[in-house]
Amino acid sequence: MSKLTLSLLDSSLYPQIWEQQTFTSPQTLLLLMLSNEVTVDASTFTKRLLANDIYQEWINATVFGRYLHRNFTAFYQQTEDSFNVEMPALFRQELTRHAQYMPLVQVLFFAGEMPKVVRQTKLLTTTVNPATAIINAQKVATHQVSHSKIIVNQITIVGKQVLGFPIRHNKRTSERLRNEVLIMDFQDLRLVNEMTIDDIKKSNIETSILLRSYDLR
Repeated sequence: MSKLTLSLLDSSLYPQIWEQQTFTSPQTLLLLMLSNEVTVDASTFTKRLLANDIYQEWINATVFGRYLHRNFTAFYQQTEDSFNVEMPALFRQELTRHAQYMPLVQVLFFAGEMPKVVRQTKLLTTTVNPATAIINAQKVATHQVSHSKIIVNQITIVGKQVLGFPIRHNKRTSERLRNEVLIMDFQDLRLVNEMTIDDIKKSNIETSILLRSYDLR
């Protein structure tokens, strides 16, 4: 059975009007959020996502929810349970059957340092909510022993063979702000740009922010 390709979400979300400013792309909105020129508001962005017909198609295509996602990632990462040595691969194979190809030029976000293991496992949990990525990146930075930079990654789909799984979250809990997409397979993840954002005015963020841009194919 051939895989379907998800509709391009960004084409229906943008232009986006945010605090009387118009943003034609997720990259420009993210940049001004990072620069503290517009409010980082994950809840408002989530409401706009849930009101979007294409996003509703994304999350209603399967019953893949946060509970299944959490158990899958935990199961897949286990290394010492010899009794279930074949289960992670079987679990992944079954979920992959229901995954779809991500649309070209769709932008996803990821908070914190990109794990090296991602390129080996081909697994990465992203979000389509730029505010959620920024908030999560701030949380990651505060838990670091050293005063490391806040790292936010923006990932652009540039290949037709990237398999993804939009996750349907519980609307009545804080999970609704996650707006996650689990990437389950890809050919290449390449860093194409890195930008340090310093001297953020009107902000209580004391450290600088590192914005990394990746191409995913």
